[in-house]
Amino acid sequence: MSKIEKYLDLPLEDVIGDRFGRYSKYIIQDRALPDVRDGLKPVQRRILFAMHEERNTHDKQFRKAAKTVGTVIGNYHPHGDSSVYEAMVRLSQDWKVRNVLVEMHGNNGSVDGDPPAAMRYTEARLSSISSELLRDIDKETVDFIPNFDDTNHEPVVLPAKFPSLLVNGSTGISAGYATEIPPHNLSEVIDAVIMKIDNPSVTIDELMGVMKGPDFPTGGIIQGVDGIKKAYETGKGKIVIRGRAEVEQLRTNREQIVIDEIPFEVNKANLVKRMDELRIDRKVEGIAEVRDETDRTGLRIVIELKKDADSSGILNFLYKNTDLQVLYHFNMVAIKDKTPKLLGLSSMLEAYISHQKEIVTRQVSFDLRKAKERSHIVEGLIKAISILDELIATIRASNDKQDAKHRIKEAYGFTEEQAEAIVNLQLYRLTNTDITSLQEEARELQEKIDYLESILNNEKKLLTVIKNDLKSLKKKYADNRRSIIEQEIEELKINLEVMVASEDVLVSVTKEGYIKRTSLRSYAASNGEDFAIKKEDHLIGLKEINTTDKLLIFTDKGRYMFSPVHELPDIKWKDLGQHISNIVPIDKDEKIIKAIPVRNFDTESYLVFITKNGMVKRSELKLYDAQRYSKALVAVNLKNDDRVQNVHVTEGHSDIFIASNKGYGLWYHESEVSPVGQRAAGVKAIQLKDDEEVINGLVFDDLIENPSLVLLTQRGACKRMKLNEFEKSSRAKRGLVMLRELKRKPHRIVGFALVNEKDTLQFKTSLGTIHTVYPLELAKSDRYSNGSYVIDTDEQGEIIEVWEQANYDKVFANDEEGST
Repeated sequence: MSKIEKYLDLPLEDVIGDRFGRYSKYIIQDRALPDVRDGLKPVQRRILFAMHEERNTHDKQFRKAAKTVGTVIGNYHPHGDSSVYEAMVRLSQDWKVRNVLVEMHGNNGSVDGDPPAAMRYTEARLSSISSELLRDIDKETVDFIPNFDDTNHEPVVLPAKFPSLLVNGSTGISAGYATEIPPHNLSEVIDAVIMKIDNPSVTIDELMGVMKGPDFPTGGIIQGVDGIKKAYETGKGKIVIRGRAEVEQLRTNREQIVIDEIPFEVNKANLVKRMDELRIDRKVEGIAEVRDETDRTGLRIVIELKKDADSSGILNFLYKNTDLQVLYHFNMVAIKDKTPKLLGLSSMLEAYISHQKEIVTRQVSFDLRKAKERSHIVEGLIKAISILDELIATIRASNDKQDAKHRIKEAYGFTEEQAEAIVNLQLYRLTNTDITSLQEEARELQEKIDYLESILNNEKKLLTVIKNDLKSLKKKYADNRRSIIEQEIEELKINLEVMVASEDVLVSVTKEGYIKRTSLRSYAASNGEDFAIKKEDHLIGLKEINTTDKLLIFTDKGRYMFSPVHELPDIKWKDLGQHISNIVPIDKDEKIIKAIPVRNFDTESYLVFITKNGMVKRSELKLYDAQRYSKALVAVNLKNDDRVQNVHVTEGHSDIFIASNKGYGLWYHESEVSPVGQRAAGVKAIQLKDDEEVINGLVFDDLIENPSLVLLTQRGACKRMKLNEFEKSSRAKRGLVMLRELKRKPHRIVGFALVNEKDTLQFKTSLGTIHTVYPLELAKSDRYSNGSYVIDTDEQGEIIEVWEQANYDKVFANDEEGST
């Protein structure tokens, strides 16, 4: 055969699929998942069996860990020594295993994640309770299979006299499967097994009467009984585990939080480090110091608080933002009938009881066989003593042992086994071999045989044996529950003041989208001058607000950005702000139109939106309180090419005034607009004609008497009117005319505003020049005039944009309409 013919021509996907399938089967069955019967993975089973075989038990001296690891690798587990040693160490860690199966001398790691000492330094032996997993293994209770090199045999499963899978739990990841079974209290699990034996149709609720839920070695508080019940019913569920913490009172109005239990599988050093980082980064206010005071007496983390700090708020913050509280997901997968299965509590208990029935049956059968064999021997010895002299004479006349056995079998009717026992009887035994003691032993053996046969013939008796054994185990090894179980998962409410230092700041937002917060100190150092802004840009919002407030920034595309003030970039008054797109992504053609600060969303306030195509929408402010705000959120649903022109906050009793570019104004009360949801589109605000659009919509308190309205037209005219020039109407009407209609070059409104005494308007022309106008210096006009010219459009260009100039006095007077 040529060299080439030795190779198979196979598709790659078939080869990969087949090989990976075999590999997956191996790691599922023989590496990562526990057996439902004894709760052990193969490496754990091999470690325990190897230590048992070496007589490295709890009643003997400790032995070097390296020796055990070598035995395991050499005889049963042909893998790396580190994987075997790590598995062995884990079985000895009392913060990871509820009932340790291996006792260790030396450094076996710590709850801080410190590695254990090398195996050449540590010593180990089986713990007392692990001997219960191996008890009666020499009575043919379990099947043995050849080891990897056929030089020895190893057990397929251990007898497991207690339900180890539930008591110690298991965690593992294999191909396509993962398992997460929490540890439980030994006493409770045994009670549940006994309850299941007595009543196979017992419900989960009844089982949970005795088996409350997981019991973690590190203690802690478990919340969510419904999650436990769901996990026990289906194999999957979710609970919250939180560390146990108490607030202690110190002198001088100070407190400290003391944590003495942390959640299962949480690294204490990392937890302490994370808490200290939150303090250093000022993510939480009020923590003076974080100390790890753990010593040989027990775990203790101390969080010392500043004077008058909110201890419960800080504790809730730590629960939410550190591993002081974690989610635990049940995923109770184990190998049952050589297959990985998701198991509920009932299935696990059934599998364990079935295993124990088989173990006890095989154990009793073994004991019965041994008792019958001994009974047969005793019967022969009793007969032999009655004819001792003849026997001795027969044996003396024999040539050898074989001849002696043959002769006494022929002469007196002994069996092979009896004859073997007789010829092996030592001479000294003849001096005190008392027939009565043999008869007593024969009677006791018969009683034992009768008892063992009754167990095999009566399942009820068999189950009683299992129950009694479990009860004695419970009496010997039971301890108190460590984890506390609470019915409900507590909702964590955190005051913003806990996370943010309360400080008044200036927040500025420009039309081009530059935003910043500035300390009042920085503002004062600049005397309010030299505000950094681009040449073509202007302010649309300048507010003095607190770092604990929120800022709602609205765009013309009907979207808004939710920005906690303390998260805005802290930038000096003289430096340019950060562009909004660096904080939240927005479209290139999207313009910011309004910034509204909010202190409290629970007030009876409304947002009123006015759009270019003549729509108005009113929604409750509290609908805009966002929990997630990494992207722009929907504020109003716009149709086609519509754009938002203005947004206002009202208390529910304001007037609305809508102005169109063709000079029509409509005035009505906000109650005409029914409140709708956050994503709704709104209703018609004003009746528009073709080529007509809304320039602005104003909102003012209905208690304000006769406010001044100012409009500017593209032709450079500015006009001031009083509200009493108009009649109050209702929504969706045409409105009243505000300009005299000209046939040639008619005036079109470009800007429309409500002004007070010190207000100033600015406008930009088509030639790029910016001008200022003081509206209250203008004479009052009626509705039918076109006002006064403030610029010559032939020289300066037409007006294309109008805005209200930022008024610092107004900011610090804190009377901005947006201060909700």
